[in-house]
Amino acid sequence: MTAIERAQLAQLIDHTLLKPEATAADVEALLREAEELGTYSVCVSPSMLPVETSVKVATVCGFPSGQHASSIKAAEAADAVAKGADEIDMVINIGLAKAGDFAGVQADIAAVREAAPAPTVLKVIIESAALSDEEIIAVCEAAEKAGADFVKTSTGFHPAGGASEHAVALMRRTVGDRLGVKASGGIRTRAAAEAMVAAGATRLGLSGSRAVLEGDTAGEGY
Repeated sequence: MTAIERAQLAQLIDHTLLKPEATAADVEALLREAEELGTYSVCVSPSMLPVETSVKVATVCGFPSGQHASSIKAAEAADAVAKGADEIDMVINIGLAKAGDFAGVQADIAAVREAAPAPTVLKVIIESAALSDEEIIAVCEAAEKAGADFVKTSTGFHPAGGASEHAVALMRRTVGDRLGVKASGGIRTRAAAEAMVAAGATRLGLSGSRAVLEGDTAGEGY
């Protein structure tokens, strides 16, 4: 596997802080660190918006359970865009996916897409560790049909786990080059980050970005 230049890797990173106990001061520190490291964006909780930064701003929607009414997810996304979010990372209704209601999954995503139209980037968190391969394929297809820009592995908060190379590769095969694939959850080392990119990830969600970029093993991952 070819090593990725540090600056190139940094431009794949959504530098992330979604801990429930995060303070405004913590977010301010995140913003400054993202600018220093040259990451593509920051990803913060919607209550922290708006923020002032020179990088892109992402936030989450229906996070972390996905069990919000579609109308609430749509309103949350619209509010975030009004407060300056460039990108929305929404969680699917995982229960619908487990029940095989992929039309319901698509409708849920479509409601958010309608509330946050292009040029807002919509990433769809599928919680891949909680799904079978067949379910992963079906929800990725639903996300594409609903107009999403990315499919994303994980919230980082589900007990089933975070990103895996297998899930990333399967997601990439499903969406081809038509959508982006974001790997997030438990990516704590430079080697793990590069493995996700090799598997097909075009964006990485990291909370320990500095450690990963510096080749350390102490990054938190999320």
